[in-house]
Amino acid sequence: MFRTSGLIALAALALVVQTAGSAWAQSAPYQAGPSLDLDATVEDAQQEVPRRVVPATGAELFTDPPAEDGGWKALANVLDKLTPSVDTRIPLTPSQITDRIESMINQGRYQEALEVIELRKLQREEQNLMGTDVQLLFLEGRALSESGQGARAIDVYRDMTRDFPELPEPWNNLSAEYVRQNRLDMAEQALQTALTINPNYATAQLNLGIVKLMQANDAFRQAAQLGISEASTLSQQTAQILQP
Repeated sequence: MFRTSGLIALAALALVVQTAGSAWAQSAPYQAGPSLDLDATVEDAQQEVPRRVVPATGAELFTDPPAEDGGWKALANVLDKLTPSVDTRIPLTPSQITDRIESMINQGRYQEALEVIELRKLQREEQNLMGTDVQLLFLEGRALSESGQGARAIDVYRDMTRDFPELPEPWNNLSAEYVRQNRLDMAEQALQTALTINPNYATAQLNLGIVKLMQANDAFRQAAQLGISEASTLSQQTAQILQP
């Protein structure tokens, strides 16, 4: 098993991924935005583009279905009329928001999670919140990875290694994406960097051992193809160790 980090030590979000050669979870391909209208006029271009409405609170990021009324529709209607028009919902805390996004990802609702993450980013900008939500970035990388958008996940993790050089976890997650692409040398380099930042990072040390076993397996297979009989046996043995 190859392990990736989620919300770093702050929230202990651990994601276990399979090694290269295993079946990776895939979802529907990423849908691009609408195509350009080539027949648009100059007047159309001068019209004001509607501004995207950003939810005012964390609670409004999510579109939960209404609770079942259990058949008491008449009573529900009466109570509904007594409900104040002012939104009295308590805003979700940042931790609650990331927990709910994580839950979406665990349920395979990757695109929905990515949409909420984007809204949350806009919300933070509207509210002039200082700093970067690192946990949100980890969730974005994970959602992209598990939805089959590995190239975009790599971009997220690379940006994190640049913006947060003190964190080893982005390097660990980056190595997992390289393993998915069978770029084992780059995966090894990423893990070595993670361990340089934190020599006691156990997950990265474990993953480094797995990568080295995968590299050994490749070498044994190549040796077997060159006619060394015992190399085939060694390749089979390392492949069994790497089975999830």
